[in-house]
Amino acid sequence: MDHLKHNSAAAWVKRYYLASRAVMEATLRPHDLGSTQWYVLWQLANNGPTVQRDFLSMLQVEKPTLSEVVSALVRKGFIEQTPAADDQRQRLLTITPAGRKLWQELPDPISLILKVSFDEVAEAELATVVRVLQGATGRLTHLLSEGTKT
Repeated sequence: MDHLKHNSAAAWVKRYYLASRAVMEATLRPHDLGSTQWYVLWQLANNGPTVQRDFLSMLQVEKPTLSEVVSALVRKGFIEQTPAADDQRQRLLTITPAGRKLWQELPDPISLILKVSFDEVAEAELATVVRVLQGATGRLTHLLSEGTKT
């Protein structure tokens, strides 16, 4: 019975996640960036200045992790952190000119991952995968919100 678990949808989702994360890290490593740093830059480059606390839910990371990521990007000169206009206790993150220049030169690891992973997959098949995974994720999230019952 254990051999079935190793070939389950959940096992393949995990393998896909690990493989795609490895590709992302390999793509960003030459630029001295990690994946979470890339996502922060993506948000700032595409959506403009963002309050730091908003990244907690966006990236699903803990405060100490986010603080380390932000500190590294500030130290590298890619973003700046200033008090938010509406609440001085909050920090507003903004991409710097050096960060924008880096962003324009960076390869897009997400596009690479999607192209390599799904370029030859029919749209209908991909839509089925998305629908199944959305449903599974929703049911697991609902289970967690009720408190897991074993």
